[in-house]
Amino acid sequence: MIGRGLGDERLGSANEAPGELRIWLIALGIVVVFFVFFLRLFWLQILEGEDLRVRSQRNSVRNLKLEAPRGEIVDREGRVLATTRPAFRVRVIPNDVDEAGFTYTMLGDLLAVDGAELEQKVGRPTGRSRFHPVVIDGDLSYEQRARVETHRYALAGVVTDMTPRRDYLGASLAAHLLGMIGEIDAHELEEEAFADYRPGEIIGKFGLEARLESHLRGRAGGRSVVVDVAGRELDLIGEVEPAPGGRVVLTLDLDLQRVAEEAFRSDDPEEPDKMGALVAIDPRNGEILAMVSRPAYDPNAFAGGIDLETWSALVGDQWKPLRNRAIASQYPPGSTYKAIVAVAGLAEGKIDPEETVFCPGWYRMGRRVYRCWKRGGHGEVDLDQALSGSCDVYFYTLGVELGIDTMAKYAAHFGLGKKTGVGLAAERPGLIPTREWKERTRREAWIKGETVSAAIGQGFNLVTPIQLANAFAALGNDGRVYRPRLVKRFETWDGDVVIVPEIVEPKIAEIDPAVLARVRQGLAAVVNDLHGTGGRARVPGVVVAGKTGTSQVVALEFTKDLEEDEIPIRFRDHALFAAFAPVESPEIAVAVVVEHAKKGGGTIAAPIAQKVLAKYFEKHPPLAEALTANDVETIVEGRE
Repeated sequence: MIGRGLGDERLGSANEAPGELRIWLIALGIVVVFFVFFLRLFWLQILEGEDLRVRSQRNSVRNLKLEAPRGEIVDREGRVLATTRPAFRVRVIPNDVDEAGFTYTMLGDLLAVDGAELEQKVGRPTGRSRFHPVVIDGDLSYEQRARVETHRYALAGVVTDMTPRRDYLGASLAAHLLGMIGEIDAHELEEEAFADYRPGEIIGKFGLEARLESHLRGRAGGRSVVVDVAGRELDLIGEVEPAPGGRVVLTLDLDLQRVAEEAFRSDDPEEPDKMGALVAIDPRNGEILAMVSRPAYDPNAFAGGIDLETWSALVGDQWKPLRNRAIASQYPPGSTYKAIVAVAGLAEGKIDPEETVFCPGWYRMGRRVYRCWKRGGHGEVDLDQALSGSCDVYFYTLGVELGIDTMAKYAAHFGLGKKTGVGLAAERPGLIPTREWKERTRREAWIKGETVSAAIGQGFNLVTPIQLANAFAALGNDGRVYRPRLVKRFETWDGDVVIVPEIVEPKIAEIDPAVLARVRQGLAAVVNDLHGTGGRARVPGVVVAGKTGTSQVVALEFTKDLEEDEIPIRFRDHALFAAFAPVESPEIAVAVVVEHAKKGGGTIAAPIAQKVLAKYFEKHPPLAEALTANDVETIVEGRE
């Protein structure tokens, strides 16, 4: 018995060992399972928690941004230049698209595009980006919209909505002044001015759209909707309406703008439209009434994102249609500069307006001969005749008497050689040379022969059309140089006045008013005298004062043996004309530059200005006691 008991104890111990092992193995397994659960929970809650939370929420509730309509831009009479219209947009949310790609195939068929291209456009974004809608088309036609909406139930991940789209009613009308819009880029997002902007937002890129961005921009709204697993909207939870941007009333006169732009169009279907710029200003306050730059572009092409082909065509065009020539192109002023030289000559006592200079058709300085534009010469000419006939020899002589620095001083009095301050980003300053300028920039001394060329607006002289218009406005307004202004007032979207910008006090040129009156008399002769070069700018019932000009693009030796039609376009002279009217109390000043014209300023540029002036006085008729024909003769002759 004793032996049997000992054997039983040993047997019991042996049987207990496997049982304990099983218990330990089971316990370990439980620990491992819980550890795996814990790791998975940690992974889902901590590492991927935020992403899954957003995904879960967006699988049930989707927040959609409602873009705000951009504020309207209207002319001085309230006529709309730029507004916002509704556009039907289709977008794709990558996360909700079926894996088989049926959405892209079907959507491509509905929009008549390649489904593979749509899939490539959307791509396969990861992270939160897969929840961001990708715009497939921002402005569907009515037929496209009908097809998409009819099949919406079968298009997983496709979202459609109405969105505001910029609409420029005149297409290319005043395009350079209005500017363009586009999507904000990464560089702009870093700027302080765009601190509260987000990627994908639309901003003004150029022109007034950029300058007035803070007022034109509205406040975005939003809507929250319940969606199913395919992204289809089931119910609207809440909505905040967007607030439209403010309205801007410009100084621009749409009637003058249309007439001016139409005047640059060619009457001959075989001839291209004229290139160049025009600026019309009110001399009494600096308000810009018209601003033209040709060739132009249609800013509507940028409203929904411009395609690469159109952009490449605009950028690659040799005539630079994107450049605002009115403020950013610099031209030799040619004979229009003679008005400034005449002021300098009278103010400095270098000339008596009644004394004459003999013009044989040339002027000699040392070994060099400078030609007058009239090969046979003008004969004996006084100041009025020199201005009306645009005699080069008279002003060669006067320019040498004055010297380059004196001419530059008087040009500065009228705002030439520096920006006008109109407030558009691309404005350039032009150039009025001095001895100091040449020594500083070219490390060369001034040559006396360069004064001869400068006296007729050639050589280093450069002006912009807006500078030229403002200078002639000041000539007509007793030397008051206003800062050109484009905005009459800012309003709310529904027309309540917010701000009326103050008119900046003009800079007054320190010139005897009698001197300016005498030069105005000569400028009136340019247009109204029988032999004046600006006769094509006459307006019935109004005395127009102005000055024609032609500026060389290349030296004469390159084209002297060629007929006009044989000269390559880019080597042809520019035609200019600047004027103000009525001469006794100017209400409008106009400057016109026609690039690479076949004829001079009196033939090409003056008729363009005349159309603008005629339209202005059609809208604003002169007083009943306006000047008679005898009065005109008195002003022109200046001797009664």
